[in-house]
Amino acid sequence: METSCVVTGGARGIGRGIAELMVARGHRVVISDIDAAAAVATAEEIGAVAGLAHDVRDPGAHRAVAAEAARHGRLATWFNNAGVGDDGTLESLSDEQVRRLVEVNLLGTMWGTRAAIAAFGSAGGDVVNIASIAGLGPVPGYSAYAATKAAVVSLTASVNAETPRWVRVHALCPDGADTAMLAAQDPDGLGSQLTWSGGAILSVAEVAEAAVALVGSRRVVRALPTWRGGLMRTTTLAPGVTQHAAGVFAAQGRRAMKKR
Repeated sequence: METSCVVTGGARGIGRGIAELMVARGHRVVISDIDAAAAVATAEEIGAVAGLAHDVRDPGAHRAVAAEAARHGRLATWFNNAGVGDDGTLESLSDEQVRRLVEVNLLGTMWGTRAAIAAFGSAGGDVVNIASIAGLGPVPGYSAYAATKAAVVSLTASVNAETPRWVRVHALCPDGADTAMLAAQDPDGLGSQLTWSGGAILSVAEVAEAAVALVGSRRVVRALPTWRGGLMRTTTLAPGVTQHAAGVFAAQGRRAMKKR
Protein backbone atom coordinates (compact mmCIF):
# COMPACT_ATOMS: atom_id res chain seq x y z
CA MET A 1 0.00 0.00 0.00
CA GLU A 2 1.29 3.45 -0.87
CA THR A 3 2.14 5.78 2.01
CA SER A 4 1.23 9.41 2.39
CA CYS A 5 3.01 12.25 4.15
CA VAL A 6 2.01 15.67 5.47
CA VAL A 7 4.28 18.72 5.51
CA THR A 8 2.84 21.74 7.30
CA GLY A 9 4.12 25.14 6.20
CA GLY A 10 5.17 23.34 3.04
CA ALA A 11 4.62 26.05 0.45
CA ARG A 12 8.11 27.53 0.73
CA GLY A 13 11.47 27.35 2.48
CA ILE A 14 12.35 24.33 4.59
CA GLY A 15 8.85 22.88 4.23
CA ARG A 16 9.06 22.91 0.47
CA GLY A 17 12.52 21.33 0.61
CA ILE A 18 11.20 18.51 2.80
CA ALA A 19 8.20 17.99 0.54
CA GLU A 20 10.39 17.75 -2.56
CA LEU A 21 12.59 15.11 -0.95
CA MET A 22 9.61 13.06 0.22
CA VAL A 23 8.05 13.20 -3.27
CA ALA A 24 11.37 12.01 -4.71
CA ARG A 25 11.29 9.09 -2.26
CA GLY A 26 7.94 7.99 -3.61
CA HIS A 27 5.63 9.27 -0.88
CA ARG A 28 2.30 10.83 -1.73
CA VAL A 29 2.81 14.22 -0.15
CA VAL A 30 0.13 16.59 1.11
CA ILE A 31 1.36 20.16 1.50
CA SER A 32 -0.49 22.41 3.93
CA ASP A 33 0.07 26.10 4.48
CA ILE A 34 -1.68 29.18 5.81
CA ASP A 35 -1.28 30.54 2.25
CA ALA A 36 -3.74 28.37 0.33
CA ALA A 37 -2.77 29.60 -3.14
CA ALA A 38 0.93 29.00 -2.47
CA ALA A 39 0.20 25.49 -1.12
CA VAL A 40 -1.72 24.57 -4.29
CA ALA A 41 0.94 26.07 -6.56
CA THR A 42 3.80 24.34 -4.78
CA ALA A 43 2.00 21.00 -4.85
CA GLU A 44 1.57 21.30 -8.61
CA GLU A 45 5.18 22.36 -9.14
CA ILE A 46 6.81 19.51 -7.20
CA GLY A 47 4.35 16.69 -7.85
CA ALA A 48 2.66 16.53 -4.45
CA VAL A 49 -0.84 15.05 -4.40
CA ALA A 50 -2.56 18.01 -2.72
CA GLY A 51 -2.05 21.52 -1.43
CA LEU A 52 -4.36 22.64 1.36
CA ALA A 53 -5.13 25.76 3.36
CA HIS A 54 -4.19 25.04 6.95
CA ASP A 55 -4.10 27.25 10.03
CA VAL A 56 -2.11 25.14 12.48
CA ARG A 57 -3.66 26.98 15.42
CA ASP A 58 -6.91 25.08 14.76
CA PRO A 59 -6.91 21.49 16.13
CA GLY A 60 -9.71 20.48 13.78
CA ALA A 61 -7.76 21.64 10.74
CA HIS A 62 -5.05 19.09 11.52
CA ARG A 63 -7.60 16.29 11.56
CA ALA A 64 -8.93 17.47 8.19
CA VAL A 65 -5.41 17.44 6.71
CA ALA A 66 -4.84 13.93 8.11
CA ALA A 67 -8.08 12.77 6.52
CA GLU A 68 -7.01 14.18 3.15
CA ALA A 69 -3.65 12.43 3.41
CA ALA A 70 -5.41 9.13 4.20
CA ARG A 71 -7.26 9.42 0.90
CA HIS A 72 -3.94 9.06 -0.92
CA GLY A 73 -2.37 6.24 1.08
CA ARG A 74 -1.59 5.13 4.61
CA LEU A 75 -0.39 8.17 6.54
CA ALA A 76 3.12 7.25 7.68
CA THR A 77 5.00 10.54 8.11
CA TRP A 78 4.05 13.97 9.42
CA PHE A 79 6.37 16.98 9.47
CA ASN A 80 5.37 19.78 11.85
CA ASN A 81 7.28 22.47 10.02
CA ALA A 82 4.96 25.49 10.12
CA GLY A 83 6.30 28.19 12.39
CA VAL A 84 6.81 31.89 12.94
CA GLY A 85 9.97 33.66 14.04
CA ASP A 86 9.19 37.04 15.55
CA ASP A 87 12.47 38.29 16.99
CA GLY A 88 12.94 40.74 19.82
CA THR A 89 13.20 40.85 23.57
CA LEU A 90 10.19 39.73 25.57
CA GLU A 91 9.57 43.33 26.59
CA SER A 92 9.63 44.60 23.00
CA LEU A 93 7.21 42.06 21.52
CA SER A 94 3.54 42.89 21.33
CA ASP A 95 0.93 40.77 23.08
CA GLU A 96 -0.21 39.52 19.68
CA GLN A 97 3.32 38.51 18.66
CA VAL A 98 3.84 36.50 21.84
CA ARG A 99 0.45 34.84 21.47
CA ARG A 100 1.14 33.98 17.82
CA LEU A 101 4.53 32.48 18.65
CA VAL A 102 3.00 30.21 21.28
CA GLU A 103 -0.07 29.26 19.26
CA VAL A 104 1.73 28.54 15.99
CA ASN A 105 5.06 27.13 17.15
CA LEU A 106 3.96 25.18 20.22
CA LEU A 107 0.23 24.55 20.05
CA GLY A 108 0.41 23.99 16.30
CA THR A 109 3.03 21.30 16.87
CA MET A 110 0.96 19.74 19.66
CA TRP A 111 -2.19 19.57 17.54
CA GLY A 112 -0.26 18.20 14.57
CA THR A 113 1.50 15.55 16.61
CA ARG A 114 -1.77 14.43 18.17
CA ALA A 115 -3.58 14.28 14.83
CA ALA A 116 -0.72 12.34 13.23
CA ILE A 117 -0.49 9.72 15.97
CA ALA A 118 -4.25 9.16 15.88
CA ALA A 119 -4.14 8.75 12.09
CA PHE A 120 -1.14 6.38 12.13
CA GLY A 121 -3.08 3.74 14.03
CA SER A 122 -1.46 0.39 14.77
CA ALA A 123 0.78 0.64 11.70
CA GLY A 124 2.75 3.45 13.32
CA GLY A 125 4.78 6.17 11.70
CA ASP A 126 7.12 9.12 12.21
CA VAL A 127 6.45 12.65 13.41
CA VAL A 128 9.28 15.10 12.74
CA ASN A 129 9.05 18.43 14.57
CA ILE A 130 11.14 21.28 13.23
CA ALA A 131 12.39 22.97 16.39
CA SER A 132 15.50 25.19 16.55
CA ILE A 133 18.95 25.39 18.02
CA ALA A 134 17.44 28.26 20.02
CA GLY A 135 15.43 25.67 21.93
CA LEU A 136 18.57 24.13 23.43
CA GLY A 137 19.81 27.07 25.50
CA PRO A 138 19.41 30.74 26.35
CA VAL A 139 19.21 33.09 23.36
CA PRO A 140 18.84 36.76 24.30
CA GLY A 141 16.86 38.61 21.66
CA TYR A 142 14.81 35.48 20.90
CA SER A 143 13.37 34.81 24.35
CA ALA A 144 9.76 34.10 23.34
CA TYR A 145 10.72 32.25 20.16
CA ALA A 146 13.33 30.20 22.02
CA ALA A 147 10.82 29.32 24.72
CA THR A 148 8.41 27.88 22.16
CA LYS A 149 11.14 25.83 20.51
CA ALA A 150 12.44 24.55 23.86
CA ALA A 151 8.89 23.44 24.58
CA VAL A 152 8.78 21.63 21.23
CA VAL A 153 11.96 19.73 22.14
CA SER A 154 10.48 18.77 25.51
CA LEU A 155 7.18 17.79 23.91
CA THR A 156 8.99 15.61 21.39
CA ALA A 157 10.98 13.70 24.00
CA SER A 158 7.97 13.20 26.25
CA VAL A 159 5.57 12.07 23.54
CA ASN A 160 8.17 9.74 22.05
CA ALA A 161 8.53 8.12 25.48
CA GLU A 162 4.79 7.70 26.01
CA THR A 163 3.88 6.21 22.62
CA PRO A 164 4.33 2.61 21.39
CA ARG A 165 7.62 1.71 19.74
CA TRP A 166 6.04 1.74 16.31
CA VAL A 167 5.47 5.49 16.67
CA ARG A 168 8.64 7.57 16.51
CA VAL A 169 8.73 11.28 17.36
CA HIS A 170 11.76 13.38 16.47
CA ALA A 171 12.87 17.00 16.84
CA LEU A 172 15.34 18.63 14.48
CA CYS A 173 17.07 21.70 15.93
CA PRO A 174 18.76 23.59 13.10
CA ASP A 175 20.85 26.70 13.47
CA GLY A 176 19.97 29.74 11.36
CA ALA A 177 18.86 28.79 7.84
CA ASP A 178 18.69 30.84 4.66
CA THR A 179 14.93 31.38 4.61
CA ALA A 180 12.49 34.26 4.27
CA MET A 181 11.92 34.02 8.02
CA LEU A 182 15.54 34.87 8.78
CA ALA A 183 15.68 37.54 6.08
CA ALA A 184 12.64 39.29 7.58
CA GLN A 185 14.22 39.69 10.99
CA ASP A 186 15.80 42.89 12.23
CA PRO A 187 19.52 42.85 11.33
CA ASP A 188 20.12 45.25 14.21
CA GLY A 189 18.41 42.91 16.66
CA LEU A 190 20.46 40.91 19.13
CA GLY A 191 18.84 37.63 18.14
CA SER A 192 19.76 37.99 14.47
CA GLN A 193 23.30 38.99 15.32
CA LEU A 194 23.76 35.97 17.57
CA THR A 195 22.38 33.72 14.83
CA TRP A 196 24.94 35.03 12.36
CA SER A 197 27.75 34.56 14.90
CA GLY A 198 27.52 30.78 14.60
CA GLY A 199 29.35 30.41 11.32
CA ALA A 200 27.85 29.58 7.94
CA ILE A 201 24.10 29.96 7.60
CA LEU A 202 22.51 26.62 6.73
CA SER A 203 20.91 26.07 3.34
CA VAL A 204 17.31 24.91 3.00
CA ALA A 205 18.60 21.71 1.40
CA GLU A 206 20.81 20.91 4.39
CA VAL A 207 17.96 21.30 6.85
CA ALA A 208 15.49 19.38 4.68
CA GLU A 209 17.89 16.47 4.23
CA ALA A 210 18.52 16.26 7.98
CA ALA A 211 14.77 16.29 8.68
CA VAL A 212 14.03 13.52 6.19
CA ALA A 213 16.97 11.47 7.48
CA LEU A 214 15.25 11.23 10.88
CA VAL A 215 12.35 9.25 9.39
CA GLY A 216 12.58 5.62 10.45
CA SER A 217 15.41 6.29 12.91
CA ARG A 218 15.41 6.12 16.71
CA ARG A 219 17.08 9.52 17.02
CA VAL A 220 14.82 11.70 19.14
CA VAL A 221 16.62 15.07 19.13
CA ARG A 222 19.21 16.17 16.60
CA ALA A 223 21.01 19.51 16.47
CA LEU A 224 22.31 20.83 13.17
CA PRO A 225 25.23 21.33 13.21
CA THR A 226 26.04 19.00 16.09
CA TRP A 227 28.80 21.18 17.55
CA ARG A 228 26.49 24.16 17.81
CA GLY A 229 23.95 22.07 19.68
CA GLY A 230 26.62 20.97 22.14
CA LEU A 231 27.65 24.56 22.70
CA MET A 232 24.06 25.63 23.30
CA ARG A 233 23.46 22.88 25.82
CA THR A 234 26.64 23.87 27.65
CA THR A 235 25.37 27.42 28.10
CA THR A 236 22.39 26.10 30.08
CA LEU A 237 24.84 25.00 32.78
CA ALA A 238 26.06 28.58 33.22
CA PRO A 239 23.33 30.88 31.91
CA GLY A 240 24.87 33.92 33.57
CA VAL A 241 27.87 33.65 31.26
CA THR A 242 25.58 34.09 28.24
CA GLN A 243 24.63 37.60 29.30
CA HIS A 244 28.26 38.69 29.44
CA ALA A 245 29.30 36.89 26.25
CA ALA A 246 26.34 38.07 24.17
CA GLY A 247 28.03 41.33 23.23
CA VAL A 248 31.12 39.58 21.92
CA PHE A 249 29.11 37.13 19.83
CA ALA A 250 26.81 39.90 18.57
CA ALA A 251 29.81 41.84 17.27
CA GLN A 252 30.98 38.70 15.50
CA GLY A 253 27.53 38.33 13.96
CA ARG A 254 27.51 41.92 12.72
CA ARG A 255 30.82 41.33 10.96
CA ALA A 256 29.46 38.17 9.36
CA MET A 257 26.36 40.01 8.10
CA LYS A 258 28.50 42.76 6.54
CA LYS A 259 30.57 40.16 4.68
CA ARG A 260 27.37 38.55 3.43
